[in-house]
Amino acid sequence: QVQLVESGGGLVQAGGSLRLSCTASGSIRSINAMGWYRQTAGKQRELVARISNGGNTNYADSVKGRFTISRDNAKSTVYLQMNSLKQEDTAVYYCNAEVWSGGFWGQGTQVTVSA
Repeated sequence: QVQLVESGGGLVQAGGSLRLSCTASGSIRSINAMGWYRQTAGKQRELVARISNGGNTNYADSVKGRFTISRDNAKSTVYLQMNSLKQEDTAVYYCNAEVWSGGFWGQGTQVTVSA
């Protein structure tokens, strides 16, 4: 089992920045990759950014050049630095940890970008 605790969401004006954090605990050695997803009402959860244990990253096209995912292995924490935020980035953001048998999710943190 892996437990994930997210923090850093909130309300920000368009063009602003936020940094999300996600700290893992439990069977952290079983984690192969970590990522951030987001979801808005009535839509499917979508991948925002992902980072493997080897440090390889991939991003949704909509956030490339604006968002950066990073990890601090010593702290078992993954970060999502979000710059130049747009109203369409408004969503609940979820942290995900991939393990061989599937994945684990955090509770979600709300990000709201105002005009």
